[in-house]
Amino acid sequence: MRILLVEDDRKAARLLARGLQEEGFVVDVAHSAEEGEDESYAVDYDLIVLDWMLPGKQGIDFCRDLRARAIQTPVLMLTARDATADRVAGLNTGADDYLTKPFEFEELLARIRALLRRSDISRPLVLALADLTLDPVSHQVTRAGAPLVLTPKEYAILLILLRQAGEVVSRARLAEQIWQADLIGIDNLIDVHVRNLRGKVDAPGMAQLIHTVRGRGFRLAENSGG
Repeated sequence: MRILLVEDDRKAARLLARGLQEEGFVVDVAHSAEEGEDESYAVDYDLIVLDWMLPGKQGIDFCRDLRARAIQTPVLMLTARDATADRVAGLNTGADDYLTKPFEFEELLARIRALLRRSDISRPLVLALADLTLDPVSHQVTRAGAPLVLTPKEYAILLILLRQAGEVVSRARLAEQIWQADLIGIDNLIDVHVRNLRGKVDAPGMAQLIHTVRGRGFRLAENSGG
């Protein structure tokens, strides 16, 4: 599952993104409504977590514009406003749920899962390539029918690679989406996680699926060409 988090408080965004990633979600972060809009044009998200109070364009206006574009992605609105009129206003713009700050991460997670269950996209097709499968709902990963035990980081990397199967995924993209960090300083860490993931997915006797594309990144495919 891929979530867009639109939050201008960079520390809060980093902590929320890290928590969601540890739960197996792929998280993209935007720090303004304008950034969020750019991301929403480029990616079909499973859910958007949206702060009401943003610099410049407000989150409530971003939500209204999403619905005007006929985008039905579930939206969870975060705000310090707790008046009934504000909650009604947020829901009337097209938000699916409303969570008042401060909140516990466990409640945020429960609200997210509830929205995904209520959405048609709560039961996505299992992602597969050759004999490798990944179920985004149960988080179960198998190769040739045998379950693979992955760490949260390995799972997140594999999810991105499967969603972009056949395409090259750069180290910079992995750094941004999984670690919420620049590539500088963690490129070796990424290589370690990919190497460990490859050891599980491409075990001895298995056809290689994870390929390193020199100078560009990684590619999940049945062959190394392309």
